[in-house]
Amino acid sequence: MSTSNKKYGLALLAGLSCVFGFAPFGIFPIPLLALAILFVLWQRATTPRSAAGLGFAFGSGLFAAGIGGIYIAMHVYGDMPLLLALLATLLFAAFWALLPALAGYVQARFFMKWPVAQGLRIMLVMPAVWALLEWFRGLLVTGFPWMTLGYSQSDTPLAGYAPVFGVYGVSLAVAVSAGLLVFAWQARRSKPGTLAIIALLLLWGAGALLRTIAWTQPHDEPFTVALVQGNIAQNLKFNEDALVGTLETYRRLVMQNEARLTVLPETALPLLRHELPQTLVEQLGNHARQNGGDVLIGVFERDHGSYYNSAFTLGTAQEQHYRKNHLVPFGEFIPLRPMLGWFINGVLDIPMGDLARGEAQQATLNIAGEHVAVNICYEDVFGEEIIRALPQATLLVNITNDAWYGSSPIAAQHNQIAQLRALESGRMMLRATNTGVTSIIGTDGKILQQLPQQVEAVLQGKAQGYEGLTPYVRWGNAAVLLLIALMLAWTWLKRLGRIEIN
Repeated sequence: MSTSNKKYGLALLAGLSCVFGFAPFGIFPIPLLALAILFVLWQRATTPRSAAGLGFAFGSGLFAAGIGGIYIAMHVYGDMPLLLALLATLLFAAFWALLPALAGYVQARFFMKWPVAQGLRIMLVMPAVWALLEWFRGLLVTGFPWMTLGYSQSDTPLAGYAPVFGVYGVSLAVAVSAGLLVFAWQARRSKPGTLAIIALLLLWGAGALLRTIAWTQPHDEPFTVALVQGNIAQNLKFNEDALVGTLETYRRLVMQNEARLTVLPETALPLLRHELPQTLVEQLGNHARQNGGDVLIGVFERDHGSYYNSAFTLGTAQEQHYRKNHLVPFGEFIPLRPMLGWFINGVLDIPMGDLARGEAQQATLNIAGEHVAVNICYEDVFGEEIIRALPQATLLVNITNDAWYGSSPIAAQHNQIAQLRALESGRMMLRATNTGVTSIIGTDGKILQQLPQQVEAVLQGKAQGYEGLTPYVRWGNAAVLLLIALMLAWTWLKRLGRIEIN
């Protein structure tokens, strides 16, 4: 094997290893070390094109390992032929790997021929470009921020930066840490190397201090909650023969608890709202009123010929609705339908796969004495969208169905993403899921209670509403983008200064 091929192989392995830094594995130093390896490879690349190739290899490994569970959704539950599903999964990973490739190209194209201060390239340019392209990935097409490296630090000191700069700020801290580590090693036994170690310790120490700050304050008294995990197998969820059993399972699980707020998963009752048996609706509503509260239920809705992935409430409060706004491409709507619709419908069998979007700005649900901001499944991946409901919202609730991905790590990764949303917003996050991970997450991003996956159960606990604003809620992603711009601008000015001197 040639030296060049070995470098690409190393980049691929480094990207593959990153999956072990995320939940459920949680070996958080791995993404930092993997990125450090990529930075060294980028530094040694001789052309922007080779740097782009290394970034593509790293990204291919990162996404193939991290989101490989979509193969299960397409083949096992979507009935896509095996080879076609495998090819689609690899192409999906390869598409998103183009952004790490672009990051490699950009940092090399503009800074490779600047030999005087390569330390700044590693410590500032590479981290800034990496974080910038992660942010851009959250916007491209309809956005796909999954496997953003900041999520791997949900339980580390670096998570302290989330309430200030959001998850992309945490990613920037990971990337800067990787750059400082590389430079400290390369400049070991020298004053610059020692200063890099000090900077690394200060970066992590500042994050630890930020984690001790209570950015928001409790609102009213704690109250009881019940998060229902029905554990309905995905191949049965929309099976007409299993419908009666599904409805009975959720009826039974709701009726056996006395919580003020009961939450059911995404499309827990696999019918349209107007098709639900009236006796079931009355039973659930009466039970919620007896508990002095409300029940939040995931269903589909039809309105003026359009179909929505929705949630509605029953109980002491008037019935209220939330409709999912950020839909999943190919799962909930078909992009470029005139060109792709015939093909997607022919090879992929996903019930209700062409839905309408709810409004981008929807009122919070006034239930159980709280102002609840509901987000459905994939929506909680977009922190800049979650904060639209703040500061009005006192509580975040996510309802989801990750049964599509079987026993892959995706459900655990999704729960980890919710930890960052709690940190960013300074609000508790309640997650009710079909097969897991069902959890109660505190404002500090820590998991307070959690159900095991693939079991039928109800997570009973207490929640607390919060009020106030974190810096991230005030600024959104503008703060981290400004920081990235300053890092790149300062380095570029230093570069111009060096050229002028010479």
